[in-house]
Order: sequence, then C-alpha cells, then structure tokens
Amino acid sequence: MSSAIEAAIFERLGTLPAGKSISPEEVARAVDPEGWRRQLSQVRDAAVALARQGRLVILRHGKPADPDDFKGVWRMRLPEP
Repeated sequence: MSSAIEAAIFERLGTLPAGKSISPEEVARAVDPEGWRRQLSQVRDAAVALARQGRLVILRHGKPADPDDFKGVWRMRLPEP
C-alpha cells in the first residue's frame, strides 16, 4: 500500500466534519493531479486494506459496504465512534 495514498486519504478525511465522506477521485487527484486516473486502482487497494483493519469505512449508496465485495461508485469515511 502506498503511504502517500494512505496519507492523502486521512488528510482529506481529517478536514471533514464527522460522518462526511470523500471519493476515491479526490484522493487520486491529491496524489497525482496530472495522472490521477492511473492512481484509482491503488486508492481502491489502499481503501480495502484500511477497511479490513477497521480504520476506514467504504460506502455504497451511503451505507457501509463489505470491503471484499463491492462494485460501482463508492466513497470513504472514518468509522463512527
């Protein structure tokens, strides 16, 4: 997992109010503004690993999704306390 991607995820999430989420595109653009599309799969891999550790929640349609089985448009947020 890229530490730059992980840092970008938590940097973005740290600036948001509790319960708000970010898109993978936001993270990819923060890591590589010019070639952000190439970063999307790495952002997904990092998000899945962080979700498995309980450090991140992956959302589909605003609800928590199984990190091992989700497709389509998704977002990330911090776990609720």
